[in-house]
Amino acid sequence: MAEHDAKTSRREFLRGGFAGVGFLALGGAAGVLSHRSGGRTVWQIDPYKCIQCGKCATDCVLEVSAVKCVHVYAMCGYCEICTGFIDGGASNAGGGAENEACPAGAISRSFVEDPYYKYDIDEELCIGCGKCVKGCEAFGNGSLFLQIRHDRCLNCNHCSIAAVCPSGAIQRVPADQPYLLKEPRPLDE
Repeated sequence: MAEHDAKTSRREFLRGGFAGVGFLALGGAAGVLSHRSGGRTVWQIDPYKCIQCGKCATDCVLEVSAVKCVHVYAMCGYCEICTGFIDGGASNAGGGAENEACPAGAISRSFVEDPYYKYDIDEELCIGCGKCVKGCEAFGNGSLFLQIRHDRCLNCNHCSIAAVCPSGAIQRVPADQPYLLKEPRPLDE
């Protein structure tokens, strides 16, 4: 009986060994294909899938999120009242701090000429909450959007924000093209 148990154990061992070799071969093939396609990937937000849920600000492993607001000036209308800058629910549409959409004060507004204003993002202050993006998407032209900044991101093996993103907007992209940008819409749309 002991001889039978030893044979069974060897069989199981050999089966496990062959399965292990198969997994190693698959892993090696994936590694070769990954290397041929540019290899390294990084996390990024698809601005067309992002719903500005606020999880980028709260679920990043960093104390201050690696997600920051980006402004595409070519899309901006330089409006007097920017719904990304001014909270859409504000009772007074004035430009005072009490009416700002950004809880961190990361957006500054400067006068260009009547009635135009320029809006700049201070990435050091930005917490990636997306409130300005949500306002710009809802009532503006969508010139604000969120991106993961790779000079801050740890490029975790499993992104904690991607795990909770309700729209699946955070994905792996090739490291040689790390940013997914918004493009100005053609004038005929």
